[in-house]
Amino acid sequence: MRDSQKILAAWDAYSDEHTDLDGWPYDDHAYGMRKNQRDADTAEAFETLRYGARHLLATAETQLAQLPDNTVQSRWFYQLDVLHTALDRLDELHEQWLLTRDALTTTAKPGTVEFDDALAEHHAQSWSYLDDWATHGKVLREVNTAARKARSPLVPTQALATARRTAARK
Repeated sequence: MRDSQKILAAWDAYSDEHTDLDGWPYDDHAYGMRKNQRDADTAEAFETLRYGARHLLATAETQLAQLPDNTVQSRWFYQLDVLHTALDRLDELHEQWLLTRDALTTTAKPGTVEFDDALAEHHAQSWSYLDDWATHGKVLREVNTAARKARSPLVPTQALATARRTAARK
């Protein structure tokens, strides 16, 4: 997620320097090429997270359900929902990419226009969902941190107080 945030920051800097005040690129071709690179880099950065993403979401939801209400930020529910939706859509787009890739001619290999254009289109379709992960993914750390700091729901407050008094007497 940090890599995705760095990629987005680099893109924002590039876009600011290479567009006019209305947001129109000075050089459409160069801008498009750089945008394709941003999309590909973001997709690559997410690959290390992709296969564990559902587990991370499930863990965060379990932790969130066990947190005391006064430690929960309401935005966490929204952010986890955004991540779920984005991951579902990314999975759908990945399946579509596999079908598209399999339908390419036998001469379409990485480095050929046919393959590279199809892959660039896939990355462009995926980018906004990958951006959702870069933007909202920090909620996973926030919920985990809150869960680690919270008292365990398995230890009643009375038992904890008694254990502390006993330890203090020794």
